[in-house]
Amino acid sequence: MIKHIVLFKLAEEAEGKSREDNAIIIKEQLESLKEIIPEIHSISVQINHKDADNSNYDIILDSEFKSFQDLNTYATHPEHLRVGDYIKKTRISRAAIDYEL
Repeated sequence: MIKHIVLFKLAEEAEGKSREDNAIIIKEQLESLKEIIPEIHSISVQINHKDADNSNYDIILDSEFKSFQDLNTYATHPEHLRVGDYIKKTRISRAAIDYEL
């Protein structure tokens, strides 16, 4: 099993929306991929608490795949790329790690 974790720091405003609104949109879009991309074993997206330190990342994507091949299928899937395009327009930084469980 492969664990894929990604953190996103969002711009205060992007695409005509606030950071908070974009975080909700990104959460919904990423979680909707579970119904579209069968290679996703599990996916959870959390938003940093509004009272937490502002230097924290805003979103964490925590997902699992049965293999790196499944992770690569997810990464190149057109729907994932569509969501990724939106995230790129709203984020100011990204950090990720992939590891074997």
